[in-house]
Amino acid sequence: MFKVLPKQTSSVLMRDGIRLDADVYRPDAEGEFPVLLMRQPYGRAIASTVVYAHPTWYAARGYIVVIQDVRGRGTSEGEFQLFAREIEDGEDSVNWAAKLPGSKGEVGMYGFSYQGMTQLYAAATKPKALKTICPAMIGYDLYTDWAYEGGAFCLEGNLSWAIQLATETARLRKDEKAYHALRAAYRNLPLYDRNPTLPEVLQNFAPDSFYHDWLAHSQPDEYWEKLSPKTYFQNVDLPMFHIGGWFDTYLRGTMHLYKDMAARSQYRQQLLVGPWAHLPWGRKVGAVDFGIDAASPVDEMQVRWFDQFLKGVDTGLLEEPPVCLFEMGSDRWRKFESFPDAIHKTYYLSSQGLSSIREDSGTIKSIQNPKSKIQNPKSKIQNLKSKIQNSSDILVHDPWRPVPSLGGHAAMSAGSFERSHIDCRSDVLTYTSEVLEEDLYLVGDIIVEVWCSADKPSYDLCAVLSQVYSDGRVYNVTQGYLRCDGSNFTKRKIQLQTTCVRIARGNSFRLSLSAACFPAYALNPGNGSSLGMEAEVITLMVSCEGETRSQILLPLNLANET
Repeated sequence: MFKVLPKQTSSVLMRDGIRLDADVYRPDAEGEFPVLLMRQPYGRAIASTVVYAHPTWYAARGYIVVIQDVRGRGTSEGEFQLFAREIEDGEDSVNWAAKLPGSKGEVGMYGFSYQGMTQLYAAATKPKALKTICPAMIGYDLYTDWAYEGGAFCLEGNLSWAIQLATETARLRKDEKAYHALRAAYRNLPLYDRNPTLPEVLQNFAPDSFYHDWLAHSQPDEYWEKLSPKTYFQNVDLPMFHIGGWFDTYLRGTMHLYKDMAARSQYRQQLLVGPWAHLPWGRKVGAVDFGIDAASPVDEMQVRWFDQFLKGVDTGLLEEPPVCLFEMGSDRWRKFESFPDAIHKTYYLSSQGLSSIREDSGTIKSIQNPKSKIQNPKSKIQNLKSKIQNSSDILVHDPWRPVPSLGGHAAMSAGSFERSHIDCRSDVLTYTSEVLEEDLYLVGDIIVEVWCSADKPSYDLCAVLSQVYSDGRVYNVTQGYLRCDGSNFTKRKIQLQTTCVRIARGNSFRLSLSAACFPAYALNPGNGSSLGMEAEVITLMVSCEGETRSQILLPLNLANET
């Protein structure tokens, strides 16, 4: 452990002459040290201490720590344009940090969210001094991993972030009127404006916000390709420590990047996923306490990681399994040699046609042993006829009282919450399994296949998997969302957020289906637009009959644990 000198402010000119400022934390000792660089847009004094230890903690362990304001933020010069200059600025900043006095010339990067993104953009140019990165909670493909999910606009998250960044822009421009209006809007999101997807406060006080572009590009086009790190990352290869949370809105991006790198990298790709939301990373997530083991181990793990790859210290890291997942329900960490390959077991939805009215009308039936092989799919369907009732369910979505979002990964208050009051709504279809005789272990992607039709050319489907306790409490585990175009009767596939959970024997699991999850996602007015104001009632028919029986595929975890 080292004593740490008082922080110093240092500046560097980018290739176009724009000055970026940074705080530098140094060990109070002679010699050369590796550099840890974080590039962020929220004011460098914060230094992401909402989830990480303060930079002095890292400096005391033998690192020069640099916290830099990106272009146009904090005291750095230039105009802030979301992600637009992070590739060039990232490369210049890494090369500058490597040459700081006392630096040994090797740089690692860390940070989450925007700070995680700046790592990817910097790595895209493959600067020689950058030896490793630790990206946490990022978007790899910005359309599918960040702005939209299943083709639906992630309203609450995008809107709150846009207002936050616009408020800081107004402060830096000394626009007092805009600052106070935007600050008030952030504390009370304007979700009930005449057009909640495009509130007047953003139109009036932040006309240059990225938010308007994100709304305008509702399909994965060239705009998103140019903006996404994935476009520039195909030839990048270096050791990476990937960090995510089961209730983080950007877990799709974390898993997307990890799986890409794990499949092609010659270096160690380490994955840690806790039970956390985007922030903070602690034991209490939503309304559930996951125990002391859920407290973040990230800082200690990162120091060990950087010791291994920047200092050349044999920490024993390379002898340990590279995948560490927090298993909710058991409230313990499990380690794997790779992300587990799950065996998907199929469960079929059954109904008496009253799944929106009675909890006992909609059920989930299993007819397949996950270890057995079904040779004749048609005979499997025939066997169902004697075991499962044939019926369909009707769901009516009223835009005046949409199903509210509660927890999960897309709502601002993310995590697991008691949701039996939502499942009791008449615009929510619920299907519940029998009481489990054995613990059910799930890890991976849950897939819901819904055979349905609608009376409008576009509609949305929200699927939530929950654990139902013996006393009637219902807590969400994971969810997914899909915007559907076309009213014809067809199969819709919804991929739920990746998860790792134990559903205990004596409890049940439940699938809840609805046509909205507001304000986490923008309402579908019936024509697929996120900007539509004349929303109409939408009626859906969900099939639980014959060969068009809706189903859920659960990823059973049969892997050995360590």
